[in-house]
Amino acid sequence: MRRHIAFENLHNFRDLGGYRTADGGTVRWDVLYRSDSLAKLRGPDLDRFQELGVAAVIDLRYPWEIAAKGRMPETDGITWHNLSVEHRPYDQAEIDPDLDPWRYLADRFAEVAADGAVELREALKVIASTEGPLVFHCASGKDRTGLLAAVVLSLLDVSDEQILDDFALTELATERLIADWHAAHPGRELRWPGYGRAPAEIMRLFLADLRAEYGSVYAYVTGHVGLDPAVVETLRKRLVEPAGA
Repeated sequence: MRRHIAFENLHNFRDLGGYRTADGGTVRWDVLYRSDSLAKLRGPDLDRFQELGVAAVIDLRYPWEIAAKGRMPETDGITWHNLSVEHRPYDQAEIDPDLDPWRYLADRFAEVAADGAVELREALKVIASTEGPLVFHCASGKDRTGLLAAVVLSLLDVSDEQILDDFALTELATERLIADWHAAHPGRELRWPGYGRAPAEIMRLFLADLRAEYGSVYAYVTGHVGLDPAVVETLRKRLVEPAGA
């Protein structure tokens, strides 16, 4: 299993390959990656990244986040897209500790799903049309990245159990994400004890809510998001190794 790819400054870089689809296929390895912010790439990390042969990067952060924290280093042969899927910013460090944290985050995911249709449509089109490996990321590689990963895997007919498991793998990076937050905010209190967490319950709630609203993930994508069904088929052909191939 080559799910996690080790970097010094990236904590949450993962290959989305290897998951089984409903018809017995397998999501291809070395084609689609998810990550925390690639603005942290430098030195040996950048060399390691370039060895992956990445052709395109989708940065899901707000433009103001990129202005403050930077973007990935400009690299020949890599097309960079900024598609800010979240339209209602909030500060996770300041979430009320008395709230139900997983319900709160699932509700924020629902906002992104509702508000970010244009950007999500473009992201799915880029993933489907890119020739070569692609990485998408946000700041921590947890929420916005997790939402897009779940939508893609659902369109590939990967089971919810695997989608939830993939989302929860960010829990392995939580300690380092918290350490990064403290390093970036000296003297500031981290009020919310769930910062950096990614329990499967968040994704379970989100997928249930999405289906209750739209009927299915496919119906959401081809309806609210407005993606041509032909692009979904292209996405499947690009990312899924058929059974027996």
